[in-house]
Amino acid sequence: MTSAETNAFGVYVHWPFCLSKCPYCDFNSHVRHAAIDQDRFARAFAKEIETTAARTGPRDVTSIFLGGGTPSLMQPQTVGAILDAIGKHWRVAGDVEVTLEANPTSVEATRFAGYRAAGVNRVSLGVQAMDDASLKMLGRLHTAEEAMKAVAIARSAFDRYSFDLIYARPDQTPAMWTEELTRAIGEAAEHLSLYQLTIEEGTPFFGLHAAGKLKTPDEGLARTLYDVTQDVCSRHGLPAYEISNHARPGAECRHNLVYWRGQEYAGIGPGAHGRLDIDGIRHATATDKRPEAWLMRVESNGHGVMTDDQLNREERADEFLLMGLRLAEGIDPRRYAAISGRALDPRRIALLRDEGAIAVETDGRLRVTLEGFPVLDAVVADLAA
Repeated sequence: MTSAETNAFGVYVHWPFCLSKCPYCDFNSHVRHAAIDQDRFARAFAKEIETTAARTGPRDVTSIFLGGGTPSLMQPQTVGAILDAIGKHWRVAGDVEVTLEANPTSVEATRFAGYRAAGVNRVSLGVQAMDDASLKMLGRLHTAEEAMKAVAIARSAFDRYSFDLIYARPDQTPAMWTEELTRAIGEAAEHLSLYQLTIEEGTPFFGLHAAGKLKTPDEGLARTLYDVTQDVCSRHGLPAYEISNHARPGAECRHNLVYWRGQEYAGIGPGAHGRLDIDGIRHATATDKRPEAWLMRVESNGHGVMTDDQLNREERADEFLLMGLRLAEGIDPRRYAAISGRALDPRRIALLRDEGAIAVETDGRLRVTLEGFPVLDAVVADLAA
């Protein structure tokens, strides 16, 4: 890993509002029928950025990610004000990656040129499926045709773009997914995020699934769909660099690598999480999830932080393992030892290697194999024990 990679510092900004709540989503997103006071929120984002920067001291920001919610509901001037505040309070690298998540609707695509002018240089589009029946089932507001038009607009406005798809949907066969994924790769250029549909507690899908009204693929079929994903993407030059993310070499999302490599990032906005190193101690921060409550906290206190936990060495090491082993590049055991104060057990490493769950590279790096990824949690738990 280069010094630039080890010194990476990301800023995550959470825009919590959506036009509607998708039935599978357990993210911190909120629907508001009254107009959002974007100027007021922009001032609050700028204030929380200022307060956070005062805590961290000088940092070189290498990536910025505007996530949500639906950040493409922001006006370009709101995005510009947020990016200006980041540039005012931290140094921003000349080659900074600035990603904005967007819904692929025609209305939001009209803002792409404005986002580009504001400083965004990469968009991530929530396409989710490429046929109208699946989109309706997933509660999406766009059609497949509209999504592909938005992708085309993104292609013309940005040098870098990505989109998401959800697979292991009800009634989806390996042949259907192969065809859909092949079409998606033809549109995606350099990066795809591919997520298996998971049933999260507290979502409408959870209740439907429990009542037997929503049937998802069984474990065997889900595994086959995962294997299809790996095979099709690899054959088309977009191998997995993380368990759910595929990219051409060099086109990986640099901001997400900050998370997976256990580096520092500031969390700004309602419900945002951060990892900050202050006086040699790793802090895990989280802000108030409720948008209006966060707003009032920032206006009163300069920030919306609700929890600020100091992680001990063991907690940091566990997090490093859990995140780093999601990556195809794996982890350096020496970095684990430096964080935790103890080396990984060579007997456990040997056992997992013999089982085919992990590989040990010639430089000593550990990485989870394709066979090991479906049981990643068990691999991590075994190594951490």
